Amino acid sequence: MTTEYFYANLPVLENFADITHSENFHPVPNDWAVIITDIVDSTKAIELGRYKDINLLGACSIIVILNIVGDLEIPFVFGGDGATILIPPQFISEAEQSLLAVQKLAADEFNLTLRTGIVPIATITSNYEIEIAKLRISENYDQAILRGGGISYATNLIKDRTTTDLYSPKPQNLKAVADFSGLECRWQDIPTRHEEILSLIVFVTTPIQSQVDSLYREVINHIDRIYGKGTECHPVVSANLQLAFGEKTLSTEARIYTASRNWLKRNLYLWKLRLINLLGDVLMILNIKTGEFNWGDYKQIVSESTDFKKFDDALRMVISGTTQQRQKIIDYLEKEFQEGHLVYGFHVSDRALMTCLVFERDGRQVHFVDGADGGYALAARKLKNRMKS
Repeated sequence: MTTEYFYANLPVLENFADITHSENFHPVPNDWAVIITDIVDSTKAIELGRYKDINLLGACSIIVILNIVGDLEIPFVFGGDGATILIPPQFISEAEQSLLAVQKLAADEFNLTLRTGIVPIATITSNYEIEIAKLRISENYDQAILRGGGISYATNLIKDRTTTDLYSPKPQNLKAVADFSGLECRWQDIPTRHEEILSLIVFVTTPIQSQVDSLYREVINHIDRIYGKGTECHPVVSANLQLAFGEKTLSTEARIYTASRNWLKRNLYLWKLRLINLLGDVLMILNIKTGEFNWGDYKQIVSESTDFKKFDDALRMVISGTTQQRQKIIDYLEKEFQEGHLVYGFHVSDRALMTCLVFERDGRQVHFVDGADGGYALAARKLKNRMKS
């Protein structure tokens, strides 16, 4: 029996709090595999102001796999400096070659090392569980929710020097190529509409699953009470979305699509992006329709298709709020940390940034959100420091 459509056929959850109920999760088929990617020494690169490069390369490893599987729906989670992707067996060989191409791009164009690995689900489930649910974010984007410890275990296998070679992509005779179609980085950094942008990661350490579910539910409810349950804390709203025209913002995407080409071609691509954005601004401001699509609705479509709340063995959020709100949630999390229930990490910025995967302007798309100046990567470092203590 083929498992190719396992994820596509999963029931869809409608509320974020539903991810704290065990009955909503399903085991991933044993013939699938987990792809893990991350930038080595990402925090050093972030300290040099290269957080946009980090984010874009993390998204690159997702888009090249999505372009391999085509219309097939597969689960993925963006982590800021890397990604987690699950794929059925028939795509593994091609995925290896595409990941090698992304590694080469990272090294040649950005002078960064992208660590990649592909771990069979069967290897993971002999030690840990890996379960999945699907959450409806908008009519254009369903989000994968992963739990059970399997992703963390796979990540450790790939980072451990004694096992990393076992799971690294192996070069074949063919030249490694990757299709980056759909990857975009065309919006300016998004300023907070309150006082700050909080990038937050929470990991519950209780060993019993029912207690894990209960505590995550309590954490989510606590955040909802402090920040609001609707769009009050959404970091991406239409009014704050502005297309970019400056070279600093647009050059990151240009480097992806003009790798190994000369200076002239790269600059021509930059001007092409400026013209596309100028046309986009006109279409959106004037509410122009093309076919059935009203461009005046596009910023709202973008806002609704973001991943500002997610879960992959840890709760991750990028939220807009006040300093007072942040202090309330940190006080609560610190109390739970001191009692040994969870660990957490956070980073504060005055803006968010967004990397986009767009397959159809009026359809399938997802916009990855992170806090500027390091966001998730720096929050993860603080979490790891608390874990050691």
